[in-house]
Amino acid sequence: MGKRFDSWAEVDLGAIQHNIHEISRYAGKPVIAIIKANAYGHGMIPVAKAALAAGCPFLAVARFSEALQLRLAGITAPVLVLGLISPSDVEQAAREKIRGTLFSWKQLQAYEAALAPLAYSGSKLPVHVKVDIGMGRLGLQAEEALPFLQRALQSPALDVEGLFSHFSKADMLEDSATDQQFSRFDQLVREADQNGIRPKFVHLANSAGAIFHSNICKYDLVRGGIAIYGLDPSDTAVLPEGFRPALSWKAGITSIKTVRAGQEISYCGRYQVKQDHARIGVAAVGYADGMCRRLGNFMMVHGKKVPVLGTVCMDQCMIDLNDVPQAQVGDEAVLIGFQEGSRISAEELGESWGTINYDVVCGIASRVQRIYQPETL
Repeated sequence: MGKRFDSWAEVDLGAIQHNIHEISRYAGKPVIAIIKANAYGHGMIPVAKAALAAGCPFLAVARFSEALQLRLAGITAPVLVLGLISPSDVEQAAREKIRGTLFSWKQLQAYEAALAPLAYSGSKLPVHVKVDIGMGRLGLQAEEALPFLQRALQSPALDVEGLFSHFSKADMLEDSATDQQFSRFDQLVREADQNGIRPKFVHLANSAGAIFHSNICKYDLVRGGIAIYGLDPSDTAVLPEGFRPALSWKAGITSIKTVRAGQEISYCGRYQVKQDHARIGVAAVGYADGMCRRLGNFMMVHGKKVPVLGTVCMDQCMIDLNDVPQAQVGDEAVLIGFQEGSRISAEELGESWGTINYDVVCGIASRVQRIYQPETL
């Protein structure tokens, strides 16, 4: 690749496939690939294709619009929408064989009414029933899930394909909540089995659950989210050796000049140059690209961490190159990734921004071009 003078992200699809295989190895189960939020900033369509090539039987997204993007891209594999599909969209979802998440009595009734026009054709909306075992988000309370399953299975409009829930603390390895939540869910699954109403696909473990709680990986599938991308579920649930980060984020250096002591840098003059003959570089990345607009940022040039000086601009920021005399216009500045034996991780960057790695990679703007290796799978 030639010199670039903008900001870009390099995504290793081979690493994503490798990480999927690692999750499956730990869990002993096939992996649902969670590719919501533009595949955590990595690019939904290329990641979807890579995940399917790696053997994932399902894809999962958060919004119906994301599922439609997959269909428009020619991806016909099973797709589960983890959030609410509007009743006005469920007829189209049924026609596209997009799976919905079902989590309330009112929603069930609304879906049946919306799907009435399809009754003559025999088409049904495939759904996965979601139970709340402690997250406090979407889901039926565990005690009402059995009668709900029985009722949903009788619906002429719905095909109850799955049953699932979500852990709230699987990445808090010292907390007992995960075992308690698992017991709650497992009791429901056993009761459903005894009553002959267990759906075809039962899934519970997320990335942290699949990797760090092998005792709970007893169902049909596990869901791989953050770990697919080689990122740690939390600062205490650090991925084991063998996982590989898939994304690097870089920017081109577009200018280098020498200034004297006292020169103010960037908007509001929040930084003043402290020495004469200071080398100030400009990197083509700013807050419109997803960089946090804060003081105290950093990046790497020639494998050395250098400070960002003053206020981050919309499209650019200034960097101190005094300790990197070999730096030239056209060199790469690295925000996330490896360079000359050194690394800045998404976890490190997130900590410096007062947030988490999820937030960092999901926040990389769409105008930042994603470059994929290998280019095709």
